[in-house]
Order: sequence, then structure tokens, then C-alpha cells
Amino acid sequence: MIAPELLLTPPQAKTGDFYTIATLGSHSALQILKGARDEGFRTLAIANREAERLYRSYAFVDEVIAIDQYSDFMSLVPELETRKVIIVPHGSFVAYLSLEDHKQMRIPYFGNKAVLDWESSRELQRQWLTRAGLRIPRQFRTGAEIDRPVIVKLYGAQGGKGYMFVRDAHDFEQRAGKLARQNYILQEYIIGVPAYIHYFYSSLTGKLEIMSMDRRYETNVDSLGRIPAAAQEGMDVEPSYVVVGNAPLVLRESMLAHAYRMGEDVVRASQELCPPKGLFGAFCIETIITPDTQFYVMEISARIVAGTNPFIDGSPYSYLNYSEPMSTGRRIAREIKNALLSNNLPAVLDDSSRLR
Repeated sequence: MIAPELLLTPPQAKTGDFYTIATLGSHSALQILKGARDEGFRTLAIANREAERLYRSYAFVDEVIAIDQYSDFMSLVPELETRKVIIVPHGSFVAYLSLEDHKQMRIPYFGNKAVLDWESSRELQRQWLTRAGLRIPRQFRTGAEIDRPVIVKLYGAQGGKGYMFVRDAHDFEQRAGKLARQNYILQEYIIGVPAYIHYFYSSLTGKLEIMSMDRRYETNVDSLGRIPAAAQEGMDVEPSYVVVGNAPLVLRESMLAHAYRMGEDVVRASQELCPPKGLFGAFCIETIITPDTQFYVMEISARIVAGTNPFIDGSPYSYLNYSEPMSTGRRIAREIKNALLSNNLPAVLDDSSRLR
């Protein structure tokens, strides 16, 4: 095990020069690749044709492989398996690749793929959060049970696309046709402030860190919030929850201890559900904070989230630990580098990874 104090200063050895950090050119790829270069790794972006020129324009991206669409990524796997590449996944991997695709890959992969089963299933995720002892909203099995406002959430990491606000059972019945042949859950709508808390858990040191926090700007529900309720009467506008951007958030310090404890509880429960490694690396707990400062946990993302993008130069929280710019992307690269320096790379990779 690496002593926690080693994480406070950059490793001096150039071990990372022998490896390439690779990811899909989407979501949080820029901070992942910039952080990897800052830690001495070579970098590879696998981008679609539309984004290819963007990633080639950055000097910290050493190589770009263009594919027609992100779902074509699996066709590159045989080539990548012959190279010293470490894949860092993010939300686009979840959105465009199936669980089976993830499990078939033998490329060194940062994180624990077993946790993806618990993240991707709304039912299993609820079991995970319940086991962690977190406060979660009520969930309804059928539309007929709805007795309060709910939000209808589709499965998958699609940035809120397709989510719907429903007032009651009658409202759901009127609009249920839009959900045909889609998997969704009916979750109690909690009124409060959304807060997305970004964590990093080190499998090398057993230390949990709060990296940053964000709020998400959603169209068009945030725009509707600027229109007085009386003026909205008669408007034929459906609220939409598609995320278009992220804004930094700093939590009241008196609430930080509870936020930290939630992260600890999630990691502990994951180690019980997916032994022995459980959840490690970057993850995010998505919460709503009510006026009485209660945290309701809506869901968990078991990977780096796009809400970390405002903090490419670090956040107030990461600065407390590092006194240098430390994005979540760079923190991932630092963890991989520390694993290499301690000759313990398997500790930060999925067990199915084939090292070269």
C-alpha cells in the first residue's frame, strides 16, 4: 500500500511514459487527457468524425483515432489490446457501449466493471443506496400508485434526456404513451436544491476525497423557473431536463461532514456487494437538499461525471488536499501512476484486464 502522504506530491519517476491513457472523445475526455499528460502519460482520444478536429487541436492529445460513431469502439479493441493502453471510462462509455461490451474488453480498464451492474440497473442501484443507509425518495411501481408529484427517469446515462415531470396518477395516464417500449422508473419529486457531489476513493490508500461539486443547467426546466407561475398558465410547454452545462457549487461547511459520510457509506456497501474491491476511483452521488438541510440521494454514477468539467484547474476542495491544480481527471492519472510506482497496477484496474 502507498502511504497517503505520497499523494500530496507528484511522483518523480517517469513510469507513466510507458503507458498511454485512452478514452472516448466526449463527456470529460479533455480533463482526463490533460490530467494524464500532466502526470507524464501519453494520451489517446478515440473520437467520432465530427469531434476529431477538436481533439487534434489540443497539444496534450498525442494521438486521435477517428471512428464513424462511438458504438464502433469495440472494433478497435483487438488493436488496443496489443498496446500498452489503459482505458479511463466516462459517461459516454455507459451511453454507447453495452455492459456485455464492457465485460468482453480485456484492455487494462481503470475501475471495477462489476459495479456497473449495480449502477446500470435502477432496481439494483436502489438496493445499493438502501444498503448504504442513505435517504432516498419513494419509488412507485405503477402509475396507478402515484399520489404525489414524480419524475419519470429513463435508464442510461443520457444527460436527463426523456425525463418527465408528472403531477399525479391521472397526469401519468394521459402521458404514458410517450414511454412505450422504454425502461423507466417513477421517483418521488423532491423539492430542493440539486447538488452533485464528486468523490474519489483510492484503492491504494483506502482514503476517500471530496473532489468538487456542481449544479446542472437543464433546458428548458431552468428557463421555466424564471417565468412567474401565473404567467405560465395556458403555456403549452413541456418541462425538459436535458443537461446543457454545469456550474460550480460550494456547500456550507457545516454540511460537509454528512456529504463525506455518504461517500464512505456508498464505498462500504459496494465492497460488500462487489467484494473485494468494490467501488474505487471517481464517482458521484446525485442529491437534492431540502430546506431542512436533509440530503435525498437520487442516484449514483460509478465513474467520473461531466459535472467535474468546471474544475479542470482544480476546485476549492481538491486544493485543500493538493495545493496544486488537481482535476478529477488528473487525480485518476495520479492514482494510476502511484500504482505503477508501487508495482501494484492491478489494484486500480478491473480484474478482467490483461496487462502487457
